[in-house]
Amino acid sequence: MRVEQLGDGEPSVAIVGSIHGDEPCGRDGIEAVLADPPDVSQPVKFIVVNERALAAGERYLELDLNRVFPGDPDSDSHEMRLAAELTAELQGCTTLSLHSTQSYDGMFALVDELTDLARDVCPKLSVDAVVRTRGNNDGRLFSVAPSTIEVECGYQESAEAAANAEQVIREFLDALAVTGDPAPVRNESLPVFQLGGPIPKDAAEEYEVFVRNFEPVAAGDPVAAADGETLHAEEAFHPVLLSAEGYEDVFGYMGSHVGTLE
Repeated sequence: MRVEQLGDGEPSVAIVGSIHGDEPCGRDGIEAVLADPPDVSQPVKFIVVNERALAAGERYLELDLNRVFPGDPDSDSHEMRLAAELTAELQGCTTLSLHSTQSYDGMFALVDELTDLARDVCPKLSVDAVVRTRGNNDGRLFSVAPSTIEVECGYQESAEAAANAEQVIREFLDALAVTGDPAPVRNESLPVFQLGGPIPKDAAEEYEVFVRNFEPVAAGDPVAAADGETLHAEEAFHPVLLSAEGYEDVFGYMGSHVGTLE
């Protein structure tokens, strides 16, 4: 894990990238900001997390890091030790965590709850939606660092995701008044979705998806297929993180539209 800092003193703001090794946009966004750093009025730490998985080009080496927090510093598992180390680094920090997906080419934010922080910062980011993950955070970074906003920056390993990561880091620092730049409201009415249960995916050779993330699906609509076996919606929902290949055993998650973030 690599930690760098802008400004003097003990940081209370952190930027986290590449918790997963197949999501290099976080590392790339951090490196771009450090190469052309803004003036900061308070210290900020920048953390490139799973360097070993990045070097291997794998999502993780042994365990999914974003499912094992708070981790264990004495574990034999690389990711368990890394989770404990990152947990300690983020205590007392307001945090931006950068990710990417195989399901959505734009940016959207995920938060534990619709806190004052989320209500203030998310409209100042170039995101299309906010997903509340309450009730689905066992082992995730939110469970140890609740003052975190995660942003999915686009497709994994794409140049667009790396550029988006740099952009949203700068917007986040502006929104927290860490830099001298004004932070305009970029979306005055962000849709908010509650993350629900997973959509199971059977083992197969070929997968398809028939619906788009965040768009409404009616009960009975075809959602996805595994080797030509079609899965139909049992109830109405809005897909979140839905893709053919993103996860090993689920297509994605069911969500519900719960309002807007004004």
